[in-house]
Order: sequence, then structure tokens, then C-alpha cells
Amino acid sequence: SLRNVQATLFADGVKLGSEFGEMLFTHFGVSGPIVLSLSNLAADALAAGKDVELEVDLKPALSEEKLDARIQRDFVQYSRKQVLNGMKDLLPQRLIPVVLDMSYVDENKFINQVSREERHRLLQTLKHFVITISATRPIAEAIVTAGGVSVKEIDPKTMESKRIKGLYFAGEVMDVDGYTGGYNLQAAFSSGHAAGEAAAAEE
Repeated sequence: SLRNVQATLFADGVKLGSEFGEMLFTHFGVSGPIVLSLSNLAADALAAGKDVELEVDLKPALSEEKLDARIQRDFVQYSRKQVLNGMKDLLPQRLIPVVLDMSYVDENKFINQVSREERHRLLQTLKHFVITISATRPIAEAIVTAGGVSVKEIDPKTMESKRIKGLYFAGEVMDVDGYTGGYNLQAAFSSGHAAGEAAAAEE
């Protein structure tokens, strides 16, 4: 689980969107609030056959210069430790070997033996942790869905179909999907209430 990270989504090298907040690594890939917020863009890009990547800045609050100074400070403090054990203040323990592997730094090397070039690669990985996105999870696991009945065909006051009298819609059966954070639930509750009230009044 990662807090206060910046995730940026790219398709064929073009930036699609960026989110700041929490994300997590799971047994199948990545998830969490900022990933969910970008998932619609990722799904569309994948459907279009594009190469999709998620670039995560693990330390967005620090510029490259400040992060380099922070790394050097930690390396001085833990100079006699192996690099795997000397980055515990920078990253969650389980992420450290992954970052080192992506940086081509031997996790068993002692910190006082890490070269300037290796430290630079480590810095770049921390600021540009790139994950290739190959697919989304199946619809059965979806938290929010997109698509559905066009809102142009629905009376917004009653949720009644403009085409078929007595037919009402609510929630995600309509083409309504909001930003993550409870907006989709609110849309479902509000449209359900409106549809229920209107249907009951019709009788």
C-alpha cells in the first residue's frame, strides 16, 4: 500500500491523465483510489489497441535534487548495511527489492559500495516507476461501470424513458459514471429515489 504518490497514465507515449493519492499493489496488479480514477482511460486505450503504461512517482513531494540529497543522507546513515536494508526509511520493505531490481542495483551490495551511477538509476526509478498495463479486471469485479442507457433518452426529473411511458431507469443502468469517492453511489441513490417517487405517483 502506497500513500501520497503520483500516478500518470500514458497510451502510446501520450499522457492521458494523472492522479495523486493512494494506490496498492495486489496479487493481480495495481488498484486503489487513484488507479480506479484512471481505469476508464486505461480501458478505452487498451480497447483501442494502444500500449498503456502507468508511471508512478513514489516521492512526488521531492524534486530530483532533494530526493538525491535524501538518498545520500540515508546512505551515510546506513553506510555499513546492505542496500536492501538501508532503504527502509524510503520505501515499504516489500517494495525495496523491486525498486532495486528495476534500478539494476544488487540488493546485497553494501551501501558504501554503491556507485554514483547506480544511485542515479535508483533516483530515476523512484521518480519514474513504470508499470505496463496489459488488461483490466473482468466485469464481475468492477466497482464502477461505464455505458448504458443514454441520459438524453431519460427525463432527468422522473428518470422515466422518453421513448417508453412507464419505464424508469436508475443507477448504472444509465450511462452515468462519476469520479471515485462516492459519487456513483450518490447517483444511484438519487436516481433510484427519483424513479421510485415518480413511478409510485404514476399509479
